[in-house]
This record gives sequence, structure tokens and C-alpha cells, in this order.
Amino acid sequence: MENRAEKRRIVLVPVAAQGHVTPMMQLGVALQLKGFSITVAKRQFKQISSSLQHVPGFDFVTIPESSDMSEFKGLGPAEFLMKLNKTNEASFKECISQLLLQQGNDIACIIYDKLMYFCEAAAKEFKLPSIIFSTSSATIQVCYCVLSKLEAEKFLIDMKDPEMQDKVLEGLHPLRYKDLPTSGFGPLEPLLEMCREVVNTRTASAIIINTANSLESSSLSWLQQELGITVYPLGPLHITASLPGPSLLQEDRSCVEWLNKQTPRSVIYISLGSKAHMETKEMLEMAWGLSNSKQPFLWVIRPGSILGSDGIESLPEEISKMVLERGYIVKWAPQIEVLAHPAVGGFWSHCGWNSTLESIVEGVPMICRPLQGEQKLNAMYIESVWRIGIQLEGEVERGCVERSVKRLIMEEEGAGMRERALVLKEKLKATVTSAGSSYNALNELVKDLKTQ
Repeated sequence: MENRAEKRRIVLVPVAAQGHVTPMMQLGVALQLKGFSITVAKRQFKQISSSLQHVPGFDFVTIPESSDMSEFKGLGPAEFLMKLNKTNEASFKECISQLLLQQGNDIACIIYDKLMYFCEAAAKEFKLPSIIFSTSSATIQVCYCVLSKLEAEKFLIDMKDPEMQDKVLEGLHPLRYKDLPTSGFGPLEPLLEMCREVVNTRTASAIIINTANSLESSSLSWLQQELGITVYPLGPLHITASLPGPSLLQEDRSCVEWLNKQTPRSVIYISLGSKAHMETKEMLEMAWGLSNSKQPFLWVIRPGSILGSDGIESLPEEISKMVLERGYIVKWAPQIEVLAHPAVGGFWSHCGWNSTLESIVEGVPMICRPLQGEQKLNAMYIESVWRIGIQLEGEVERGCVERSVKRLIMEEEGAGMRERALVLKEKLKATVTSAGSSYNALNELVKDLKTQ
């Protein structure tokens, strides 16, 4: 009889985007430390390929492109994702077939990003175990489940009623219908169809989520009951793996030297992620507000983040002058190291899930400037549930920026947020240490992988 315990290869299938690649590689390192061999099956993106070269000990294979990318032009995000899954199903089967031929039948499991659900067809055909990986919060996964059961036409009518907007989803306090992440994905009907695909577990035996019981216990319990498969909360994975994760942009470490010269908890760190764009006018208002707050600031402005500008080299003279007086700008920063620096007193963030976890782990309160669906939900939890930050809503205006920075860095309100953030920090760090919930979940996952 075949000995399953000898099958030690895990095939990881990430989405080719910073917020998805980073936690997937951290998961790979965590499993590698437990004795598994890691093979990453990636789509053909040069930027991803070069950044992944820095992950030691992983093997990499490329999923061959099975369609012309010009076919995807004009599609909304949800439609793009569904077409991507349809066109990659056959090529991924071929990829796994080649792996089995070259490496021998040693694949213990395929672990794929929840958005790459085309992987299930190969897992089923080759009778391989599979596990879903969610790089977003457990609450977002709950929202996908709720959205998957809605009818677009009825939902749009319901959302015109303010009472319905504020209605709390049954058993999911404080989540309201208006909090469901529907913006940024294009038309509603394709989004709901995408949600139905994403929450369909097919033959997967479990779902891994980069979160912890101490943050999202009610959402995790709800998912365990709703999905009918094992839910493994393993986060925060950057602690579990002791790895910041590969960066798709080159980090400028000179900002750490600048931080070393600042007083403790005085600096506001600003980074709006790897995809955000803003108008020059918004940029100017931010710069004026930051300057008027009289607090030092470290600002990440990557190439392309200002519409119509090439980046920090072409900043308006007005902004450059203000920055020279009080701030420091880089194209990309070593974020985990920055957040851990004693000079940093607050984080102005787009509230992506990785950034949210990294900020909480370092006990840093936040100014929330979410840009789309799931970021808005994360921001709501930061402000109203965990109470470790404030939201900056509406148009960016210098007076509001100045006030927000002062509230967070200088006033008692901000001190209270910092205290709560430090309590959460200790809880999160405890989850990944011996006998912690994430520590135990990882050991259970490893045990299951070895016996499937």
C-alpha cells in the first residue's frame, strides 16, 4: 500500500499581486520549517518571478498561458477573475501532470489562493488533496458567503432603504448589510457570481486563513459551521514564518536611518499599498495637512501612485519643500521594520489585510483611508470593533488631515488607541507561541497533511 507519509511536496498557487504573494510565501516557509518541500506554481509575470527568487529552498514552475491577454481587455475585476479561472484550468492540469512525471507521485497537497479555484479541477482529476488559502480576513470570507446567496436585483432595491442598510446580519454583529464589500469589483451580478465560485469548496478538505482567534473569533466560528470543512486560522503568518515576505518593489532602507534620528512615537508613517492612485490635488492637501500638524512623517510614494506623475522625482516643488522641512519620502519601505521602529507613532494606511495585521502586531494605531470594498470593512473593524484607529472619510482636506494626525499622535484619544493596540499586539503574539491558537492550528494542519 502507498505510504502517504512519504508525500512531502506542497504545491502553492498564489495570485500574482503583492497582497496575495506575500502571505502565500510566508505560509510556504512555515510549512517548509515543518519538513515539507515547497513548489510554487505561478503564472507568467516577470515582476513576480524576480521577487520570488529571494525565497530560499522553494522550487518554481510556470503555469503556461492558455489565452491571449488581449481577450481580457475591458472586463471588470470579477469578470476578469472568472475568465482567468476558465482559461487556466487545462494548463494547470498539464502543469501538475508534468510535476508528477518529473518528481514522482510525491504531492501531499495543492494549496491555492481562494481566487485561483481553477486548481480544484486538477486536484480532482489526479486525486490529490487540496486546501484553500484566504489572504484576507475571516470576516471578508463571511461576506463572500453572504453575497453568494443574494440576488442582485433584490439587493440593489434593498440597499435604497436606509433601515435595510443598517440592518445587522444575523449572528454577525456588528456587520451590517451596507458593510458588505461590493465596491471596486465592477457590476454587482458578476461580483455575486464570482462570490458563488469562490465560496464553493468543491473537493477541498479545509481552508487556511491568515488571521487569529483573538481578532475574529465570531467570524471563524461562523465559517466553520457554514463551510462544513476545517478552518485553520494560522495568522499572523509573518510572525509564524519569521519572514516579511518577498517585495515586488525595491525597498529603500535609507528611511530606517532617518527614523533613527526621530523622537519616540512621533512619526506618522504613510503607505497606501501597492496599487492605490491619487490626484495631485489630494497629494497637496495631504502634504499641507501633514506639514501643519508639525509631526515628522515618512511617506511612501511609489512610481505611478500619483496620476499623471512619474513619482517622487516629479513632485510639485511645493510638496518637495514641505518634505525637506519635516518629512522623508521613499518609493517603497521595509514596512514591518518601519512599523516596529520606536519612532513610529501612527500608520496612515489603505487598510489592506496584510498592512492591518502588521500594524496590530507592532501595536501601532492607524489613520484609515480605505479605497475599496474589503479595505473599507477592515477600516470599520479598526475604528469601531478593535478601536485602534480613526477613519478619514470624504475628500482629503488639509485641516482634516492635520486634525487626524494630532488626534492619533498627540492627544489622549490616540493614547487610548495605542493602549488597546498594545493589548491586541500581545494577544496576537501569544497565538503563534507554544499552545497558542494559531500555533496549535498549524500543528493540526501539518498532522492532517501527513495523513491525508
